[in-house]
Parts: sequence; structure tokens; C-alpha cells
Amino acid sequence: MVKQIAQFEKGEDVVRVGLTEFRKRQYIEVRTYYMADDGEWKPTRKGITLNPDLMKEVHQALGKALKELEETQNEE
Repeated sequence: MVKQIAQFEKGEDVVRVGLTEFRKRQYIEVRTYYMADDGEWKPTRKGITLNPDLMKEVHQALGKALKELEETQNEE
């Protein structure tokens, strides 16, 4: 991960959001990390790496999902 943007706890693991680079292209990565026996945080296979254009679409879709969830919860 070239630059870590945010980190969130998820049980004993953490989820990190960061910027990465591969073949001179930048990507946004959201990945789960675990604490290894050596005391270092190691990445798992649980995650996603997307180019910025696709991440914009995912961001919009997540916003719609959150809005719908909030509306559903307000109806209860």
C-alpha cells in the first residue's frame, strides 16, 4: 500500500483503505489485515482493488444502498 487513508477495526482484524500503484497506474484498495505471529499487520485475500473510475461507481452505489437502508429503518 503506497498511502494509507483510513483504518477501521473489525473484530481482531482491521480494514484499511489506501492508495496503491501497479504498472504506473493508481488504484484504491479496501482490504482486511490480520496480526501475524511476528507482530506485523499482514494483508488477507479479503479485499478489493479498483481503478478510480470504477470506485466512483461503487461509491455512488454504496450511497444509494445506505440511503435505502436508512429509509427502511425509519419505517420500522
